[in-house]
Amino acid sequence: MDKTKWIIFTIVAAGLFGALIIMSNSDKVDVSNIDHTKIQPATELSGNIADHTYGSNKNKVILIEYGDYQCPGCGSAYKPVKEVVEKYKDNLTFVFRNYPLTSLHPNAKAAAATAEAAGEMGKYWEMHNLLYEDQSSWNNASINERGEVFSNFASQIGLDKGEFTKKLKQNQDRYNKKITFDFALGKKAGVTGTPTFYLNGKIVDQKVKDGKIVTPNPSDDSQTQIWMNSKDFGKLLIEPALKEAGLLTKQ
Repeated sequence: MDKTKWIIFTIVAAGLFGALIIMSNSDKVDVSNIDHTKIQPATELSGNIADHTYGSNKNKVILIEYGDYQCPGCGSAYKPVKEVVEKYKDNLTFVFRNYPLTSLHPNAKAAAATAEAAGEMGKYWEMHNLLYEDQSSWNNASINERGEVFSNFASQIGLDKGEFTKKLKQNQDRYNKKITFDFALGKKAGVTGTPTFYLNGKIVDQKVKDGKIVTPNPSDDSQTQIWMNSKDFGKLLIEPALKEAGLLTKQ
């Protein structure tokens, strides 16, 4: 095996090994009595880190995303989903849960831990946003390169780089617990890829055509996932859910 092929093999093997570790660890986390459709409090299982929520604290209409920070599809979904959440944030509760597919995205777990560390310093959503908005700067980075990028991100959102790096190192086990817990909830919910969204416990797998929800037809390229168009997502899914909950206001 020549040097180039060996390097590629090593990278792929390392990614697969990381994915197997997360999947194996998630199998050890007992979430059988946990309702994955609800907001999760901080517990020992989750590393004493609660769900990260944005928007309304009414928790009557909950949109949960299982995402991977290195996933191109998640990166594409980020902007339209953010637009929807911002528009309906007075009544909509948004939750992001980690579902790093490290066999495909070897930097995804490190990015998730970065967001968790920033969260403990009061900057979760700022880091979450930056990881997606500047995804191209780190998605193909080496371990050392991504560490430098992430510490610079911390500085960009107003955190002390030294304190951030220290917290990330000291609490790595807890962040791994949170990531594994999120992953276990996703497996229980039936997540098979990212991004996957649940609105009030129901998976958002609908597609839209001509402004209407239609039955998905893989052969029809004119159909697009509904979350890729924030206007359709809001009008066809979010607003009916708000109306059902008695929360719909003039938009």
